[in-house]
Amino acid sequence: MKFFYLCSLAFSCFLAILPVQAVEIAMHEFQKGQSVNNQQCISCHEQSQHDWKKSDHAKSMAIADKQSVLADFYNVDVEHYGQKAHFFIKDNRYQVTISYDSSADSKADTYPIKYTFGHFPLQQYLVETEPGKLQVLPFAWDSRTKAVGGQRWYHNYSHEEIRPEDRLHWRQPLQNWNGMCADCHSDGLVREYNAEKNSFSSQFDNINVGCFSCHGDMSEHVNTNSIISSDTKTKRTAIGDVTSIKSPTGQWLRSIGEKTAHWQGDKRDNDFMDGCFACHSLRGPLTDGIQPKVPFLDQFTPQFLEFPNYHADGQIKEEVYVYGSFLQSKMYTADVNCLDCHDKHTMKLKIEGNGLCLQCHGAEVYNVKEHHQHNEDSSGAQCVNCHMPENRYMGVDDRRDHSFKIPRPDISQAFGTPNACVICHDGKSNQWASTNLEKWHGKPAHLNVNKEYLMALNSGQTLTLKQHLSIIGDDKLDVISRATAIQLLSYTTQSPNSEVLLARSLTPYLTHAEPLFRLSAVTVATQLPSADKIKVISPLLNDRYKAIRVAAARSLVTSDIAKKDQSLFDKAFKELIHTNEVNSWRGEGAANQGVLAIEMNDLTQAEKSFKKAINIEPYFESGYINLADIYRAQQRPFQVASVLLKGIKNNPNSAALHYSYGLHFVRQKKIEKALVLFDKSMTLMPDDAQYAYTYILALDSAGQSNQALTELKTLIINYQDNAQLKELGLYLSQKLNLRAEYNWFMKL
Repeated sequence: MKFFYLCSLAFSCFLAILPVQAVEIAMHEFQKGQSVNNQQCISCHEQSQHDWKKSDHAKSMAIADKQSVLADFYNVDVEHYGQKAHFFIKDNRYQVTISYDSSADSKADTYPIKYTFGHFPLQQYLVETEPGKLQVLPFAWDSRTKAVGGQRWYHNYSHEEIRPEDRLHWRQPLQNWNGMCADCHSDGLVREYNAEKNSFSSQFDNINVGCFSCHGDMSEHVNTNSIISSDTKTKRTAIGDVTSIKSPTGQWLRSIGEKTAHWQGDKRDNDFMDGCFACHSLRGPLTDGIQPKVPFLDQFTPQFLEFPNYHADGQIKEEVYVYGSFLQSKMYTADVNCLDCHDKHTMKLKIEGNGLCLQCHGAEVYNVKEHHQHNEDSSGAQCVNCHMPENRYMGVDDRRDHSFKIPRPDISQAFGTPNACVICHDGKSNQWASTNLEKWHGKPAHLNVNKEYLMALNSGQTLTLKQHLSIIGDDKLDVISRATAIQLLSYTTQSPNSEVLLARSLTPYLTHAEPLFRLSAVTVATQLPSADKIKVISPLLNDRYKAIRVAAARSLVTSDIAKKDQSLFDKAFKELIHTNEVNSWRGEGAANQGVLAIEMNDLTQAEKSFKKAINIEPYFESGYINLADIYRAQQRPFQVASVLLKGIKNNPNSAALHYSYGLHFVRQKKIEKALVLFDKSMTLMPDDAQYAYTYILALDSAGQSNQALTELKTLIINYQDNAQLKELGLYLSQKLNLRAEYNWFMKL
């Protein structure tokens, strides 16, 4: 599985100074003319600044000079699958000459290194390929020590060749700084994307992550303090009036007999974590840039805990950062926040080792061999190695799972999930781990039946609607898992009374106080009959949070809105259009505009949008498929074939494009040509049962029913979700009057 290696959010301090003069680059090239400068904070907050300088935030981005560049630029040549780069210093500037691809006649371009990006465990480098457009080079510097394999150049995708026609090639939009990376690495960043020109005029307040990103514009605070008289009483009053921010009084305490501390004191206000989640999450932007102190759901639509980003039990799989994990945890439920573990300015752990956890968890219970079953000074005795296992991203960056789960090898056996025991004890089985855990701690706690249903759902197994609704209604499960289950209802509601049950079941969540429930429910409510949909979704056009208003507008685009709600719809619809425009620098944004235009029966605008998606990202398969669908609806088969052929040429490994082209030939009654394409799509994506189903059905349509049945018996065992394939097998067996084959499929 390929990862979007674009930025790293887990850095530590490492410095190496190259003996070269500082590069003379205009510091304010990407800086706003009227920027909010962090320097205004320093005179009064020297200690905070001193601590901040130790943080990864302070080193998130910098002008490429001798103070910031860590890599070896002394005429170093690196190569990856034939793609070559030469790093060197000329005219006191760090530079790179890099070939476009691995072909013998590939051209090479030379760029000055404009900026450094991050610093540990890797440092990336930005070059300006077009005015105002920065791209992330595919070769990064491993800034770890030599002892652990560092101090070397390496390719971001070390184990695979990334061709120019791949969406992840370094010159493509998904490796673009302006769109993918910038808002989380600089204060007050605005992308300023021009859709007509496909260009950026991005600017920031400060080049790195400083005071502004968390505290917002404190100019009024600074100005007020600067005119305060020397009168002590006046000074005290003025400062109080300006700040007027109090931390809740309280502390974590353990009562006699308690294993874990509880919060005692004023109710905790953890809303500040929305600022942390703004960057430490997998999410879709609703606005251009990030505004401090604005709720997370007013700026982003979060990704939920769905495959392939998470394992069935909610552990991290792909590069998902922290939000989705932490919201699953008992810590989050108990009102633990980021600053209970991380210093507010250095962002480093407050205490190294088990001492961090023992702030709240009793040492006499958890920091003993009877609990962890490892020698005291071993890695196995460290809390984090069992409860926060690491995943490696970006080639060298190990990040810990913040869901704080208990290792359950018995669950791993049932659902194919990872666990810390066999990750650490390489070569050992889940059964081995289960046996030892049971020996030490007794039989594992019986899983909540709805937790089992949830993991079955997340692993692609079919549930009844009753089982699915049971997950959603279980308040013993964490909120984000239940919200994810709501979003997945569309995969379950397939029964005669499903619409009635769905309407009845969704209503409480569309009006629920928990915003994640409302957000998920509004997306599923599109399946309701038109009248019911309008009735239950319309109130959410005036929701407190933009993410929910936008989702409501999206769900009601084709509905006949009541006159009293029309102005609210118009306002929310403008927010929806703005969201698509903000994201239109990449294929998905333009394609979303196209789909919206189709639903509004504006095929001319839809055609323009999909053509734009293809122009921006020629290796984005959905642009071609959607454009071909427009031409099919307009009965223009020649254009359908032309678009899909162009798509396959640019995306030769796209199963979806081969499948779509195969469907085109079916409509043209050219089954033999379709069979070749269906076979190819099945080969390219062997996990998708739909491709196998269509291939077998096409064989049957071509008069090759016996071959279809034979191949189906071979294929069906490869698919976990094989209910549809089983039905097809029963149909073919009956058609061919083969009782033994019918019984074989019945036993599956």
